[in-house]
Amino acid sequence: MLVDFNDLAETSRVWIYQANRSFSSEELEEIEQKLDKFIAKWTAHGADLKAGYDIKYKRFITIGLDQALNAATGCSIDASVHFIQELERTYKVDLMDKMNVSFKQGDFVAYKTLADFKKMAKNRSVSPNTIVFNNLVTNIAEYKTNWEVPAKQSWHNRFLN
Repeated sequence: MLVDFNDLAETSRVWIYQANRSFSSEELEEIEQKLDKFIAKWTAHGADLKAGYDIKYKRFITIGLDQALNAATGCSIDASVHFIQELERTYKVDLMDKMNVSFKQGDFVAYKTLADFKKMAKNRSVSPNTIVFNNLVTNIAEYKTNWEVPAKQSWHNRFLN
């Protein structure tokens, strides 16, 4: 059951997929249509899942699921992963690699390998105040408060010393 992402409970689980490039306006339109269709039919053992999505910076796809109605199961999570993998193939983009880091450089969102980010931290090209995207947040409350934060407040901090 597709609902507006902003109407999901703060405790709703989130999965964040960061793209290795920005999507074009045309691609975003298509992706939104595909997300609408997928989430409208997304179920766990035949039971509706109350879910929505958010797309930020033409680069991050966040799927939120209110588990108070019905919780995700292995099969429903597999279905969402297959959906994301299909987006990767269709748009020739990487959405699943968790070993990459996105951070802000002014108004621009940069995307680097973890190794490159470590080098940038060592060279002081990124600082404790650099805004990073903490894709490890697990629910909407954390997404709203701890997703887009200074590196010193995130797991990225370990590379800044």
